[in-house]
Amino acid sequence: MQDVDIKTADGVMDAKLFQPEGPGPWPAIIMLTDAFGVRPVFEDMARRLSKSGFVVLLPNVFYREAPASKQELKGTFHDEAFRKRIYALIGMLTPERLKADAGAELDFLLRQPFVKGPKAGVAGYCFSGGLAVRMGADFPDRIAAVASSHGGRLATDSPDSPHRLVNQVKGELYFGHADQDNSMTADAIRTLEAALKDAGVKHRSELYPGAQHGYAVPGTPQFNAEVAETHWSRLLDLFGRTLKA
Repeated sequence: MQDVDIKTADGVMDAKLFQPEGPGPWPAIIMLTDAFGVRPVFEDMARRLSKSGFVVLLPNVFYREAPASKQELKGTFHDEAFRKRIYALIGMLTPERLKADAGAELDFLLRQPFVKGPKAGVAGYCFSGGLAVRMGADFPDRIAAVASSHGGRLATDSPDSPHRLVNQVKGELYFGHADQDNSMTADAIRTLEAALKDAGVKHRSELYPGAQHGYAVPGTPQFNAEVAETHWSRLLDLFGRTLKA
């Protein structure tokens, strides 16, 4: 793992970069964290993905506030002050900023000599499932695959809801849903799946019975080891087919 800085339109984004052992080059994946940001558990997840033959970039999407090492995103959504702070951070990530940041991340990755281009994959968790979809829509010719694990608010009434963007995606999409997730209800899943079908994009959307929002991230009360392993098999299958071929 190495710490890297990526120049963006708004400053410098700090990130972690993981690469497999050996000469390469390898295909690249951008792993986006949940709302609690870059921390050791996500470093472990990025490292695990890298060991399967991928360069993995773990960016601090909240870099406009502070570098990840100086952020204290510890708390629970039951705490109103903490909840407001997280929502404020997410609210800073406008579609325009997200597109600019994603472009900077892709430019950085694809100019590394050990990265096999010209396309990358992206994996999102929690709120960043929607960010991953948006990246696939903003850069359809550069994103080969999008994976969203317990992504929240993927189908809302908002004009820029992620489900309204899937018709712009050219890569393959994977969605893993928890059946106990207030941020992605059964109605929202149906709306998303209808949009995917109408778009004619290659996709898989599946529901994990008994799983809660956050099932894939160790160290949380919602972590589900069995479902998390299924999530890993889905990720490796998706990225293996779309990036290593």
